[in-house]
Amino acid sequence: MVSLLLDCHDLDALLASGTSPVLLDVRWSLGGPSGLGEYRLGHIPGAEFVDLDLELSAPPGSGRHPLPGAAEFQAAMRRHGVRRTRSVVVYDASTGTSAARAWWLLRYFGHPDVALLDGGFAAWTASGLRVAAGDEPSPAEGDFEAMPGNLPLLDAAGAAAMASRGVLIDARAPERFRGEIEPIDAVAGHIPGARSVPAQQTLGPDGRLLSRDALRDRFAAVGIQAGDPVGVYCGSGVVATQEIFAMAVAGIDAELYAGSWSEWITDPSRPIATGA
Repeated sequence: MVSLLLDCHDLDALLASGTSPVLLDVRWSLGGPSGLGEYRLGHIPGAEFVDLDLELSAPPGSGRHPLPGAAEFQAAMRRHGVRRTRSVVVYDASTGTSAARAWWLLRYFGHPDVALLDGGFAAWTASGLRVAAGDEPSPAEGDFEAMPGNLPLLDAAGAAAMASRGVLIDARAPERFRGEIEPIDAVAGHIPGARSVPAQQTLGPDGRLLSRDALRDRFAAVGIQAGDPVGVYCGSGVVATQEIFAMAVAGIDAELYAGSWSEWITDPSRPIATGA
């Protein structure tokens, strides 16, 4: 594979070839239940279900979805048959939000070839392509070695600095950014100096990613060009990876504040802003 983004018909052709990729189903919804039930009802043939809460996150601590440790992530990926020399394709229900978490982690821990399925399982089924049910046979154990540090990462101090020296993006819904509502975390508002660029606005009505040119225009409208220092956060570091993926498609590099808002608010000395 070459592209970050894969069309469902291109994936179907890859699966029929002699060198099909490892396929990871990362369906997930905030607050549960696990996407395993949906996976068993129907999934892309050959896909392995990956649990975002248990395999793509460490237990909640200073934030709601801390990054997993290298050893734990490596074990999970090997269990699902991931090999460094074999391409990986990730997908979720439609929007790419949870699939992007898997994409980001695989790239962060050193996998060189990971793509995301545009439109996810919804696009696959809408195209009338084959669907399997139940559990897949356990794959041969992979040999992936998790080596952290291959994508840039921000801590809380780095996020605060990014808001001053570059652009810090808040990928949550606008009303959460403004502090009008906060359905999940204990405190409402945003990191001072951040700009509201909801990840949802990188998608079209069909749940597929906007075109490369449309994404560039979208980010240019909030003052972001390729080469600018950019950081992204959300509530707990999941939705932000979808925005980082969209920026990568647009040719813009961005750093993840993985702890995000749920970590920021654990220190009462950190400032909080509200409003637009």
